[in-house]
Amino acid sequence: FVVGWSDCKADCQNPVGSRTPGSLRRITLKSQVIWIDLDNTPHVPFFIPIIAELTRRGYRVVLTARDAFQVCELATQSGLAYTKIGHHYGKHLSFKVFGWLWRSAQLLPFALKEKPDLALSHGARSQLLLANLLRIPTVLIMDYEHARTPPFCRPKWEIVPDVISSDDVPCKRVLKYAGIKEDVYAETLQPAPGLLETLGLSETDLIVTVRPPATEAHYHNAESEILLAWLIDWILSESEAKIVLLPRNRRQTDDLKEQHPEWFGGGRLIIPQHAVDGMNLLWHSDVVVSGGGTMNREAAALGVPVHSIFRGPLGAVDRSLSAQGRLSIIKSVSDIPKKVALVKRPSSDRLKPQQRKALSDIVSSLDAILAEERRKG
Repeated sequence: FVVGWSDCKADCQNPVGSRTPGSLRRITLKSQVIWIDLDNTPHVPFFIPIIAELTRRGYRVVLTARDAFQVCELATQSGLAYTKIGHHYGKHLSFKVFGWLWRSAQLLPFALKEKPDLALSHGARSQLLLANLLRIPTVLIMDYEHARTPPFCRPKWEIVPDVISSDDVPCKRVLKYAGIKEDVYAETLQPAPGLLETLGLSETDLIVTVRPPATEAHYHNAESEILLAWLIDWILSESEAKIVLLPRNRRQTDDLKEQHPEWFGGGRLIIPQHAVDGMNLLWHSDVVVSGGGTMNREAAALGVPVHSIFRGPLGAVDRSLSAQGRLSIIKSVSDIPKKVALVKRPSSDRLKPQQRKALSDIVSSLDAILAEERRKG
């Protein structure tokens, strides 16, 4: 994800603004090193097609991964070669700040060894801080304009979905891509028929996949937890549906088991023992409910009925999906029985081939930005 120009002189006088990659001159440069930092679980499937395309174009891609959530487990399952550096330090602000600074320091030997031409992430703040200090050009892919940017973590370049206004992005060098970030990897999905069996489920079960809210995120609103508890109680009492619950970490799993032991007695609520391919699980689901952004948008990209219980500031991407009827926003407990239909999804109602430009837009932008960075020395 990068940015570039068709006329360098004009661009120096006029920031990139909201131009799309199609209007930019693409220059493919070889032997350049792109450093990608996998900081959160959704980053793994998102970057896999990008890594493949960058490698095909002749770039050398090097990876680091934070030992947090299911990042390393998914990266290993996916066959990615990465260096594991740092971990998660919890939800308390003081620990977050310490962890951010300490991981930045831990990344230093890797950066000095690899000498990357570009530092690329989807919100890896430790990488942003270190790369900025080392004067390595930074590119941030972002699809939620309300995320906070700590001091010294503002990227040099930013790439966002075209529904996000450039006025809502603090970076001056902004490029847009068509669609949503989940389009990058939705089209690469290979349905795995054996997934349900590993979870103790069958094709005849009515499957509801539920993702709890990110309780450790700075934008978390406790209303989401109320909606989650009411939703699961309602599903278990009003239907025979099976629930696949995907907690974000072991601590959240333990908290839910302690607070709601009644959910776990009848065998209808399942927590996978290992990291699962989220897109495949969504493919096999009849309904999806999530307190976060990525899984909601993944389901929307696959055409699965999806409902958001996220109660933080709503981003432009989710507002757009809601306006298109691809995402239902749950604002109160009274919305749940009105909006959530617990019905089996027809087997014919599956992903249909469609034109998705996100991947080509993003990688073409990277070509252009790397060319511009090299031109400027």
